Amino acid sequence: MTTTPLDLELTEAEIADLVARYLAVWTEPDAARRAVAVAGLWAPGAIHLADAGARFSGLAELEQRVSHAYRQFAGAFTVTAADDARGHHDCVVFTIRLEAAGEVAWAARAVLQLDENGRIRRDYHFTVKQPAQ
Repeated sequence: MTTTPLDLELTEAEIADLVARYLAVWTEPDAARRAVAVAGLWAPGAIHLADAGARFSGLAELEQRVSHAYRQFAGAFTVTAADDARGHHDCVVFTIRLEAAGEVAWAARAVLQLDENGRIRRDYHFTVKQPAQ
C-alpha cells in the first residue's frame, strides 16, 4: 500500500501544542480526563508502536496503554520533551524523556503521523536511551 503525505503543515505553535498535549496525556492522574485526552489526540483507528514490538490499536487499547504507563511511572518520573520538535507535512518528530532527579532515565524519538484533522494515526517510539539496569 502506498501512502502520500497529507497537504498538512502545522505552525510552530500548533506543533508545540500537540507536543504539550501528548506529554500531558501520559501524566494525567484522572482516568476520565485521560480517556478524553486520548480520544482528542489519537484518531479512532490509530496505532502506537513501541520499540519492544508492542502494538496498540484503536482508542481503547491506546487508553489502556497510556493508563498503564501512568500507573507505572507516575510520581517516579517527570515526562518532558527535548527542545527539538519539528513538523514536516503530516508528521511531527520530537524526543520524549522520563526524568528523575534531573537526570534522563529513558528517552525515545516520537514520530507522530497525523490524519487530516491533526489527530495521530500512527505513533512510533524509537528508544534512544535505555533505562539503567
